[in-house]
Amino acid sequence: MKRVMLASLKDWVSQTHRKPILVRGARQVGKSFLVQTLADEVFETMVTINFEQTPTLADLFESKQPRRIISLLETQLGQPIVPGKTLLFLDEIQAAPDVIACLRYFYEQMPELHVIAAGSLLEFVLQDHDFSMPVGRIEYMHLGPMSFEEFLLALDRETLLSFLQKYSLSESIPRPIHIDLMQHVKDYCFIGGMPEAVLKFATTGSYVQSEKTISSILSTYADDFSKYGKRVNHQRILKVFSRVPQLVGQKLKYTQIDREEKSRDLKQALHLLERARVVTLIQHSDANGIPLGAETNERFFKPLFLDVGLLCHACGLSMSNVQPSTPIMLINSGAVCEQFVGQHLLYAGQYYETPQLFCWARQRGSSNAEVDYVISHGTEIIPIEVKAGKIGSLKSLHLFLSEKQRGFGLRFNADQPSVVDAITNVAGTPRHPFRLLSLPFYLIGQTKRLCHEAGGLTGV
Repeated sequence: MKRVMLASLKDWVSQTHRKPILVRGARQVGKSFLVQTLADEVFETMVTINFEQTPTLADLFESKQPRRIISLLETQLGQPIVPGKTLLFLDEIQAAPDVIACLRYFYEQMPELHVIAAGSLLEFVLQDHDFSMPVGRIEYMHLGPMSFEEFLLALDRETLLSFLQKYSLSESIPRPIHIDLMQHVKDYCFIGGMPEAVLKFATTGSYVQSEKTISSILSTYADDFSKYGKRVNHQRILKVFSRVPQLVGQKLKYTQIDREEKSRDLKQALHLLERARVVTLIQHSDANGIPLGAETNERFFKPLFLDVGLLCHACGLSMSNVQPSTPIMLINSGAVCEQFVGQHLLYAGQYYETPQLFCWARQRGSSNAEVDYVISHGTEIIPIEVKAGKIGSLKSLHLFLSEKQRGFGLRFNADQPSVVDAITNVAGTPRHPFRLLSLPFYLIGQTKRLCHEAGGLTGV
């Protein structure tokens, strides 16, 4: 299976003065697989140290002298480590936090050696560390679930992917291709982007087999909660973990999780899940300018789950209990599609950028309004709505564009692409011209390019 991040890693390999890379992401999103693929395609050998399996090997890094460390590793492991030919992979590095601090010395003293580290729950280590972090001497790579386009590659649908990558808004999409792509979107929503589940579906074509894999992944997460911190009990974290998939797309109130629990305790559990990358909290932003994070309201946020396939399974949704004719947008009141769009937007930036996502809302008595997502590119701010069918109410989008005096909006739905010039029409607000780009869900990976084409990113 191919991951887009592989190209970035290959660019890193070719750099003269490279920094060690620290791959960050939730469990089972494919960190180790990605590194193994790089080693198979670029290097002669790879030496892997898994600090969860062999924690005592961390002692070999105590000298903080890379050449001595390499000599000791070669002696201990019986494998040569040759700069330029060998990839040194430090896996599950969260189990050896002092080794993270040691990475700086590889950059300073032995930059010719390619070093990649990876781990889950790294946010806990980085949050509570009592060592000097190698700031400026390592690179971060943030990895999420496989995207829809990577899903197509895994299914050997390169021609469909090529069609999406070459598509222009001046063209119409033939109905058979549109139907085929929407079916793949539906498949992706139930299977998701966790590599093991995608591989199972790609090799067997069985929804049942992939759902068994998804169930196993969810169970692994639940069993893993004992590692998520000692400040919150296991059962409380499990409770929050179980409820979040049902709350995607909604402003989260702690009473929705448990009316009997204290908000403070639930908040703590939720933030532990956020640091584990299992949950993302989409913060409200006033969105008056960039950066969007400068005007957030900590009391208003919506949860996003790690992966849409995991969400569907956690909510009891499967291909077997949803009618084949049911539009994907209507499943689970649209939360499935909001998760689909959200997880793609979250990881749409550069690999080294910390994933974050914002929404916008106005709550004034009877004139409440909410825009699903707000993103920025350069100086441009783009409101995004996820709506059913061809129409769907866009009152909140109109209000946002009018209030912020913005001239471009984006909608994702199940219809053919379109570009429309319109004027906002909300009572009590000035009318304002804008351009609306509507894209079908399967073009989510081409968002930035098509926004450029539609004239929405002229300032970038």
